[in-house]
Amino acid sequence: MRAIQVYEVGGPEVLREAEVDQPRPGPGEAVVEIAASGVNFLDVYYREGRYSHPLPFTPGSEGAGTVVEVGPGVTDVAVGDRVGWVEILGTYAERAVVDSSRLVPLPDDIDFETAAAVLLQGMTAHYLVKDAYPVQGGDTVLVHAAAGGMGLLLTQLITHLGGRVIGTTSTTAKAELAKRAGAAEVILSSAVDDLAAEVKRLNGGQGLPVVFDGVGAHTFDASLASLRPRGHLVLFGAASGAVPPFDPMRLAQGGSLTLIRPSLGHYIADRSELLRRASDVFEWVRSKALEVTVTGRYALSEAARAHSDLEARRTTGKLLLVPDAAAVERREETQS
Repeated sequence: MRAIQVYEVGGPEVLREAEVDQPRPGPGEAVVEIAASGVNFLDVYYREGRYSHPLPFTPGSEGAGTVVEVGPGVTDVAVGDRVGWVEILGTYAERAVVDSSRLVPLPDDIDFETAAAVLLQGMTAHYLVKDAYPVQGGDTVLVHAAAGGMGLLLTQLITHLGGRVIGTTSTTAKAELAKRAGAAEVILSSAVDDLAAEVKRLNGGQGLPVVFDGVGAHTFDASLASLRPRGHLVLFGAASGAVPPFDPMRLAQGGSLTLIRPSLGHYIADRSELLRRASDVFEWVRSKALEVTVTGRYALSEAARAHSDLEARRTTGKLLLVPDAAAVERREETQS
């Protein structure tokens, strides 16, 4: 079968299409024919070697498709089931073998592309606003990269919960997307000299109770400076690079601030919690509290271009890899 392989860590060019052996399920495992795979910064971190993994490997950690084979002892799913999964490498391929206990059954009204576009970021948004910092009605919240796939979902969800979003984006076009998702105010990060001062100006001169920061190195200082005393910085990603080491006394000097660096895996480790979060996300999609925006579909052979576009901020919304290249062409013809 076809799969993307990483033989050495590095830039997008290390993503190479290859012929590999068909996966076979072991005890407790299922083989899934992949219909769509989400493209995420998590995949970039593995490709760069920021998250280590033995070489070679097939990247991709969010997928949806149909179970075509199960191994001994599998009771969670059966052949023919429509499923999705997150945080298991191997989705940049035509098929993948997955621990059956990590598979999420898809409701009939959730299609493969929606599942591949919303599961990882939707469940991330879920734990961020429900657990990492429980957003309350009336909270004013800063969301960095508010027009990205993650940012759009966070903005919608915070607004749904009664919060007020101040977003940051890099262009006016992206600012319009963030506003359509519910952002009350949007700051063009390239147009201000002091981001934290602008955030406070938009909040009546006051700091914020929480900042959701998935950008990392480029925004960390401004995020801390945007908080009120006893405010919370939720650092859930590092799209611009890892935050350098810093003196924890900065948190005390900023007003007894708190910093959390959470990861989705710790919030879905138990299957019941995984299914509960996924069910809530699907219900939000169903009720239109979350609207999934897929803005780029790439053939499997175009994985390197998908990563380049993602990292260069040439995209908004969600990007997908679709193993069937002809399906990509058909969709692009329909959209044009």
